[in-house]
Amino acid sequence: ATVTGKTYANQGVDSLQASHKRLQRLLSNRKVPAEGWDDHSITLLLHQLAAQDSNNFQNNVGVGEREARIFSPLINARHFGLGHGIGRSGDVAAIQPKAAGSSLLNKLTNALTLSLIKEDIPELQGAVVLPLATGMALLLTLLCLKSQHPEKDTVVWPRMDQKTCLKALVSAGLRVRVVENLQQGDQVRTNLPEVEKILTEEHSRVLAVVTTTSCFAPRAPDKILEISRFASRFSVCHVINNAYGIQSISTCRLLSKALRVGRVDAIVQSTDKNFLVPVGGSIVTAPSTEMIDAVAKTYPGRASASPIVDLFVTMLSMGRTKWHELREHREMKLLPYLTTSLRNLAVQHGERLLETPDNPISVGISLQTFHRPDLGMPATYLGSMLFQRGVSGTRTIAPGSKKAVGGAGLKFEFASYGASFDGYGPDLAYLTAAAAIGTTERDVDEFCSRLGKSMAAWKKQADERAAGPIVGESA
Repeated sequence: ATVTGKTYANQGVDSLQASHKRLQRLLSNRKVPAEGWDDHSITLLLHQLAAQDSNNFQNNVGVGEREARIFSPLINARHFGLGHGIGRSGDVAAIQPKAAGSSLLNKLTNALTLSLIKEDIPELQGAVVLPLATGMALLLTLLCLKSQHPEKDTVVWPRMDQKTCLKALVSAGLRVRVVENLQQGDQVRTNLPEVEKILTEEHSRVLAVVTTTSCFAPRAPDKILEISRFASRFSVCHVINNAYGIQSISTCRLLSKALRVGRVDAIVQSTDKNFLVPVGGSIVTAPSTEMIDAVAKTYPGRASASPIVDLFVTMLSMGRTKWHELREHREMKLLPYLTTSLRNLAVQHGERLLETPDNPISVGISLQTFHRPDLGMPATYLGSMLFQRGVSGTRTIAPGSKKAVGGAGLKFEFASYGASFDGYGPDLAYLTAAAAIGTTERDVDEFCSRLGKSMAAWKKQADERAAGPIVGESA
């Protein structure tokens, strides 16, 4: 006070006390605050946490092989001095003696994440944020279940045409029983009779049914209510691949009901697809803390804290209010807007919207007139034109596409790859786009504008090729 005067000193003390009280509320409530924090407050908290790690102690002498020694000041600043990572060799969620601050941050992140997801899925009792993308987290979860049930070697998997999930199943060393789906109108749906048949005949060796709740049109999410009842009835595990489903309010309601009516052992989802952070993290949630503890103990060694810090900072910056605003906007406004915009554009070009009402994120349109392999212009040619015009994220599927997917020397051959059903179409070319969290109406407008221009350019090129070479020019 003698340096600055009592009034200014009191203001400074009040500010420090307010910051301390905010931290105390966060630690005691262990919930994402309703309103997001400013960057200065978040940065101050991160530095306070880093100060509790041994590499930042003033008088510390580290003589071990891992002492969070960081050569580049730029890298040290990027990580806020949090160099020890998370966990210990036997448990990725364990407290690390040399890193009390990093350990607290990890525990807080798991608690905040669970609190946010529980607002939509109250049946969940545990969550662990892993520095692994979704496929590896799914693999870790299956390895955990396999260690608990070593006598079981089979997983039942309703087909979903995305490589990651199947590669995770194969990499877990499991025998995969692929269930071919059913086409109902434009939609591809779960073949429940076939799932039930396999479980009836082979339940003694089935470790788990792995279902999917977020997928590309024309596939719809699996019928997880019925499958959760099957899992309970046949005493098999049920793991849900919910990669980008947390952003969907309707999907969360479906998950909540599945947990109430039947058996769900674990749900795996991505951090980047749901929380607007860089790629590299995932969240495993479960209706029991024992399952989460077992998954954490299955992870070998310590782990990077970067994806955990990313999610922690984002949740504090966003706050619960903004999080719910983003999700409600996506569901109530953006999805209908994208659907209507694509429907109108499709009609203008003699195409139609694919009717997939049970898919809450992905939307598709037919590309029948834009598939001319005889001219060297299959539907995928339109996709490349879009990419050249700066459009990313669309999927353009030509009929008859085949792909071999798998790993560890085991491959599965799929026809009509992309549709998740061998006989889809069978001559239907189509394009999909997603109404994903963070996307704006302006993004949709610009996408549809570029798609329309690409369609016009495609037709012009097709007409020129169909007409043949101009007189005087060589073929």
